[in-house]
Formats: sequence, structure tokens, C-alpha cells
Amino acid sequence: MESSTVLPTLLVRPGEADRIVAGHPWIYAGSALRLTQPAADGALVQVKDHRQRFLGVGFYNSKSKIIVRVLAPERVTVDESFFEQRIQAALAVRRKFLPDASSFRVVNAESDFLSGLIIDKYEDVLVVQTSALGMDQRKAMIVRVLEKMFSPRCILERNDSAFRKFEGLPDANGILAGSLADPVPVKLNGLAFETDILGGHKTGLYLDQQVNYRLVAELTKGAQVLDCFSFLGGFGLHAARAGAAHVHLLDQSADAVAASTRNAATNKLTEKCSFETVNVFDWFKAQTAVNPHEKVIPRFDVIVLDPPSFTRSRATVPDAMRGYKEIHLRALKLLKTGGTLATFCCSHHVDAVMFQSVILDAAFDARRILRRVAAYSQSPDHPVIPSIPETEYLKGFAFEVVR
Repeated sequence: MESSTVLPTLLVRPGEADRIVAGHPWIYAGSALRLTQPAADGALVQVKDHRQRFLGVGFYNSKSKIIVRVLAPERVTVDESFFEQRIQAALAVRRKFLPDASSFRVVNAESDFLSGLIIDKYEDVLVVQTSALGMDQRKAMIVRVLEKMFSPRCILERNDSAFRKFEGLPDANGILAGSLADPVPVKLNGLAFETDILGGHKTGLYLDQQVNYRLVAELTKGAQVLDCFSFLGGFGLHAARAGAAHVHLLDQSADAVAASTRNAATNKLTEKCSFETVNVFDWFKAQTAVNPHEKVIPRFDVIVLDPPSFTRSRATVPDAMRGYKEIHLRALKLLKTGGTLATFCCSHHVDAVMFQSVILDAAFDARRILRRVAAYSQSPDHPVIPSIPETEYLKGFAFEVVR
């Protein structure tokens, strides 16, 4: 237990306090003036501005670029009841906005005021990710709280994120409590997706698209649908269930294609689906290659583009934009007039304005005129706190090809 009576104090430079007061929890090493007394890495410290005004308490780590992650604007004791209160508050948000979901993100780090902690719930299995030293040191405490709150079959950690390296933490994957044998059949909007939680991608499944799967599927009734970067079949299988005439799913991972094929069978949607293991860019190139004076014949009513992030840093944004432009240009050539393009970008470094402008550039080159019919964000279990821009990363649009 940590009492906040005699905490070491970190003073921040003039001009740095406003961002913290507005709710941003990260204090960068370059923003710190000094520490009033030594503090252990991972310990709780109090933060004050250069005039000694109290700003909050948080976890300290001298080895990280983020020297303090603020947990609360008031003095708190970080014990089991602190974690229980925070996780209950996060759970209340999910129950309000996703009342029927049985799988969802329970805690989304900064957007639930627990910087460095992610908890995903896949039915009766919980996956914990700790990307900050202070959280990692309190893993046992967090696990006890989760056992008490959820009584899960299994709690496991998937700690192989790049962020851990910045915190001086090693990778750590495995079971923290309970046991897990098989892939878990995860329900999203009433469809079952088998999920390899121990070995799969990310923490197993894209929970941040749960609401969008349903919304995009509403546009696919009677349609010939192309689902690009289909992964476990999220968009494609929702479209098939919603009444699409046929769905063709593309992914370059043979494992993902095999899993989505099994998912189609589990949900009795096999006859409506076809699958291909292929690099999506190569596939588009082959499908849009024609001789001079020939035109590409559009064959799809709906095309869904949900690629992995093309950029992990600001430096590679120009390359990413070229990739986004090429893929939209080729998709637009295969889309019938009156058809719909549903497209997503999950890079924090490419905002919605940039993303839309690259789509319009592609439309200009393809000589197509688009009508925007929907804008999408991440599911509400990945809440957005506008004063913490890093909490907003997923954006998407649906465009109709007017001509």
C-alpha cells in the first residue's frame, strides 16, 4: 500500500501544468524540473508546478521518456480498492454504451485514467497488457481485483508491445490465473469468432470495430462484397449475415484465412463466402491491369478496406499516404457506380482530415465522384478523451460512388 503523505515530489517546468490540468496524464522527461527527493522507478510520486501547486499523483519511471504517468488529480492510495473503483467505473461505461456485448475492452489505458493498463474481455477470459513499469509492478494486485470482479476462467498477459521496451520492461506472455486450452469462441453482435488468445494477433481480435461491423453490414443487403484485410472475417461475415449476395474475403495470412473459413462454417455462412490468401495490393494490381484503351470492369457493390496501420511514426506518414492512395485508387476502379466504399485507418498519426483528403485524391485520379454517407470511429469500449489526442486513432468513412 502506498500512502501519499510523504511522496517524493516532481516539479514541472513553467507552461507544462495546463496540459496536465486538462487531463493529459503523460509528463515527459523534458518537462520535468527536478525531483525533491529520490524516488524508486515504478513508485508513486506527487506532481506540482514550478510554483508548488499540486497537480496530481502518478507512477514515476526515470528510464522512460514518460517520466510520470498521472493517475489522479487528487491524492489517492494505489491499492486494490483504487483499482476496483477505476475498473468498475470503466465497466459502467461499457454497460451503458454496449449493453449486449459479452466481449469488449474493459480498460483502455489513458481513456479510463489507468495509463499503461489495457484489459480485454473475451467471454470468460481476460487479457491484461501492462505497458508501464508502475502498472507492471502491481500486476498481482490487478489480477486479484479482476478475479474478484469477473470470476474469469482464465487471466493471461500478452505483454509483447514495443512500449514495454521504452519502459525497460521485458516481453512477458502467459497465464496469470486459471487455465486455457482451446481457442475461445468470441461472440461479436451474435456471431461467433474463434480466437487464439494466447498466440493470435494483437490481444486476439479487433474489438474496436465491433460497432462498425454492424453498421457497415447494414449497407450490404443484396450486394457483391469484397472484404480486404479480412483477418478473422469481421466485416465479411457480418455482411453475409446481413443479406449480402456474396462476400469475397482477402487476407495475406494463411492462418487468418483458415480461421475465417472456419468462422463462416460455424455461423452457417459458408455458401455466401469465398476466401483467398493473397497480398491485397498484389491482388488489386492483377484485377485492375488492362491493356491501353481498355477499361476495368467494376464488379463489386461494396468494398471494405480495413488494413493494419501503414505507419507507426510521424516519419513514415508520407509513405503511408502513398499506400492509402494506391489502395483506394484501385478499389474505386472495381466499384460499380452507386456502390459503397467503407474504409478505415487505424493510425493515430493520420487524422480524419488527412485520411479523407487522400481518398479524394484517389477519387480524382479514378475520375469518380463520391458522396459521403457515414463517418465511423472506434467502438465505445475504446473511449475518446479529446484532451488526450492519443486516445483517438480509428477513423473510417463510407462513400457512395455517385458517378
